[in-house]
Amino acid sequence: MRDYLSRPESDKNKTDMNKILVTGSTGFIGQRLCAVLQERGLSVREAVRNTSTVARDAVAVGAIDEQTNWAPALKDVSVIIHLAGRAHVMHDDSADPLAAYRRVNVAGTSRLAQMAAAAGVRRLVFVSSIKVNGEATDEQPFTEMDTPAPRDPYGISKWEAEEELKAIGRETGLEIVVVRPSLVYGSGVKGNFLSLMRLVHKGIPLPVAGCDNRRSLLGLENFVDFLATCVDHPASPGQTFVLSDGEDLSTSELIRHLASAMGRPARLFSIPPAWLQLAANLFGKSGVYQRLCGSLRVDSSHARRVLGWVPPQTVDAGLVSAVRTFLQWSGE
Repeated sequence: MRDYLSRPESDKNKTDMNKILVTGSTGFIGQRLCAVLQERGLSVREAVRNTSTVARDAVAVGAIDEQTNWAPALKDVSVIIHLAGRAHVMHDDSADPLAAYRRVNVAGTSRLAQMAAAAGVRRLVFVSSIKVNGEATDEQPFTEMDTPAPRDPYGISKWEAEEELKAIGRETGLEIVVVRPSLVYGSGVKGNFLSLMRLVHKGIPLPVAGCDNRRSLLGLENFVDFLATCVDHPASPGQTFVLSDGEDLSTSELIRHLASAMGRPARLFSIPPAWLQLAANLFGKSGVYQRLCGSLRVDSSHARRVLGWVPPQTVDAGLVSAVRTFLQWSGE
C-alpha cells in the first residue's frame, strides 16, 4: 500500500501559491523551459542537485529517490513541471539497470508527488517518454490510446511512474498531466542527434539513401511551449499527450535538411535496408539500425484538439537553430 501524504484541507484553497517548480532545470530542455516561463511573466523556482552553479531562484534537493526531501522547494508552489530523472543511456553498466531506473524515475517521482499533494500543489506535469508506447511503428503512428509496450528499463520505469502518479492523483486530488515527447532537437541538443550532426558536418558518407522510413521529431521551442501551455490550461489535467512537431521526416530527408543548414553537401548512398539490418544484427547493433532506418511516428492531434495547441516553430526553423548552435560550438 502506498504511503500517501494527506493534503491538508486548509492548503487546498490557497491563493498565494503561484510559483512553478521546474525539476531538471539545468538540462537541455529545462534551461530553455525556465527562460520561456519567465519571459511569460511566471515565477519560476528550480529544484537542482546543488546550487553552486545556479544563480537563479533555486533549491538544492540532492539526489532524487524515495527519500528526497522536496519540502523546501515546494513552498508557495502551485504547479510542478517534472523533467528530472535517470536519463536513457545507450550502454548502461549498472548491475541492475531496471532497479536503478525505478529508484529515480518511479520512487523519486512518487515521493515528489506525495509531498506536492501534502503541500497543496495544484498540478504536476510529468515529462515521460514516447518509449512508453514502444520502440517502432508500422502502418499506424503512436497515439495516447495505444496499449503501452515499453521494451527497455528506461521506458518501463517511465510507464510505472505514470501509473504511480495517476494513482496518487486519484487519492489526493493532485492534478496530473503526462507528456510523452518524441525525439527532442534544437539549440544545444546532445546525444544521438548531436552525433548525427557531427557525421554530416564531417562529410562522412551515410548508407541510408534507400531507407524509406518516417520518424517524428519535436523541436525544443515547440516542446517548451507545450509544457508552458499545460501549466494553466483547464483541459490538461487527467490527460496523457504524445507529442511531435507533426512533420515526419525520413532519415535521408533529415540529413539533407541538416546538410543544407550547414552549407554542406548531403553525402548519401544506398545499401538495401535488408543488408543493413543483417550487418547491424551481426555486429550487435540492431538498435542503431532501428534508429536510422526504422519508423517511429507520433500522432499528436489529441494535444492540438484538446488544448488548441499549434506548434510555434516549423521543423526547418528548429533544425536551423540546432545547426547554428552546433556550428558555434565547432568554432565556425
